[in-house]
Amino acid sequence: MKRLIAPVLIALSLAGAPALAPAQDALSAAKAAGQIGERPDGLVGAVPGAPAAAQSLAAEINGQRLARYRDIAQTNGTALDKVQAVAGKQLIDLTPPGQFVMTPAGQWQRK
Repeated sequence: MKRLIAPVLIALSLAGAPALAPAQDALSAAKAAGQIGERPDGLVGAVPGAPAAAQSLAAEINGQRLARYRDIAQTNGTALDKVQAVAGKQLIDLTPPGQFVMTPAGQWQRK
């Protein structure tokens, strides 16, 4: 499992690549506005009451993340859900106080 930590961080850092920068900027703004939060499975979700644009953005970001997670899983010969769990923990740990995260029980809470 430790072999996954560096690849997950590297893959997620690629999310800041110029081609993806607009989506990442929008994600940062939506997270700061309390519309989107991090989930334990390494994906993002729109919090209840978020506008449709936040839901659409979450779907776009999740598509990008899942593609990276699949690549990491395949490269490391590991199950996709294990990669997602490592990423989810890292992303929730990195979430600043005041932003939303989903608990393992599926409840949204401010960190």
